[in-house]
Amino acid sequence: MKFSKMSVLTALFAVCFVLSGSLALAGAPSLDAWKPAFDPSTAKYKCVVSNVSTPGLKGVYAGFAIRDELWKRTNGQIYIDFKPFSMLGGEVEVLNQLQMGAIQGMGVSSVASTNLGPRFGLVNLPFLVDSFEKLDKFVANKKLFDHFMMAMDHQGIVGLDITGYGNYGWASKTPVRTIADAKKVKFRIAEAEVNQILYKEWGFNPVVMPWPDVPMALKQGVIDGLDHAPAVCNLTKKFEDAKFFTQINYAQGLFIWIFNKAWFNSLPADLQKTFRAVVSEVCASTRKATVQQEADEINKATAAGVMFFKLSDADMATLRKQGDVAHKKYADEINKIYPGDTYKTKNFLKEVEDYLGYKP
Repeated sequence: MKFSKMSVLTALFAVCFVLSGSLALAGAPSLDAWKPAFDPSTAKYKCVVSNVSTPGLKGVYAGFAIRDELWKRTNGQIYIDFKPFSMLGGEVEVLNQLQMGAIQGMGVSSVASTNLGPRFGLVNLPFLVDSFEKLDKFVANKKLFDHFMMAMDHQGIVGLDITGYGNYGWASKTPVRTIADAKKVKFRIAEAEVNQILYKEWGFNPVVMPWPDVPMALKQGVIDGLDHAPAVCNLTKKFEDAKFFTQINYAQGLFIWIFNKAWFNSLPADLQKTFRAVVSEVCASTRKATVQQEADEINKATAAGVMFFKLSDADMATLRKQGDVAHKKYADEINKIYPGDTYKTKNFLKEVEDYLGYKP
């Protein structure tokens, strides 16, 4: 039997495609441990929600908690199909899917959120919302927090509430005890303008990289450190390669729970109200749990041999002074007013700085 060259090439391509697909599926994380205790096929409304990280984090597990509580409170009318572990891709591409309506929701990290909502960059600015206490204080101010949550409204995306993943610092393969040490490290930072401005002002050597690419980059030496929170580093096993952590605590990492506005508004008014209430309640309880989780994960990492450091007061003062430049350079983006905003403040950043007692 004779085969044309095209037939052979087509067959080879098909085999390669099947094999690559099988390998991808084999390596994909399983959600079996978080299966719903109900049959979601009867739901009237389905909402696919993405997240980049592991449900081992309280701030991520909130997606499953919202799913279960919403199912109960709507009598099975709404099903949240929650996809953590970057199952739908990196955050920038998933944000585009959300805006187009290909998916309905996302627990987006605060660092990636600025790609469609620059105002969200407020929480990435150094030493502003830099503790669990300040985060609670910010959330409690309805006027300021509601304006913050409107950051993507002009993009057709509604923000409902936040969970967290702890205090940002530096995980590294070599000890970082000083600013001079930090300047020798290739830190991975998120695909966010605020972070890029900040690391430039600090005079460091950042590598901008999507989160799904970090494990391999860390193992291969493309990076030898990363800007992140200790709980994330421990639960996602980054400490297996980077066994040192410098506690800068310059910002709180958040997951901002956002949804496609057209989809959300298509829900009946009573379901919209219930949806908002459930997200708010779950997020509030999750933020409290995150405080304890960070302490627990630091203790576990320490017991496993990870070493934790803090910079000197002089070095911290330098980071604060240099970091203030990021506040000034990004202020216009944070202060920009969009048509849907009801709070027409002229200097939102200054209001938040004064309210939280920020001092460079």
